[in-house]
Amino acid sequence: MTGKNIIGKYVIARGEKSGVFFGKLTERDGQEVILKNCRRIWYWDGAASITQLATDGVAKPENCKFTVEAKKNMILDVIEIIPCTEKATKNIKEVPEWKIQ
Repeated sequence: MTGKNIIGKYVIARGEKSGVFFGKLTERDGQEVILKNCRRIWYWDGAASITQLATDGVAKPENCKFTVEAKKNMILDVIEIIPCTEKATKNIKEVPEWKIQ
């Protein structure tokens, strides 16, 4: 797999210090990526790891803390990018936004 064949796909991106993100990968330059329709994955329940999150999504969406969606987000310290399956993409998009009312 090369970095170019996942451009335009939904991914889980793990930053070295910034955390875990879900979004559509639009650009990549080394560790810098731009994700469109991006959500920070602050806490998840019902997946053992981000690999399972990218494959299956979560089993307990009501317990997850996924932020509101940012139209575009630049992440500067990405050390791992995992393409999401259609199943996981649908599941993650359906997790309620975690925010203060």
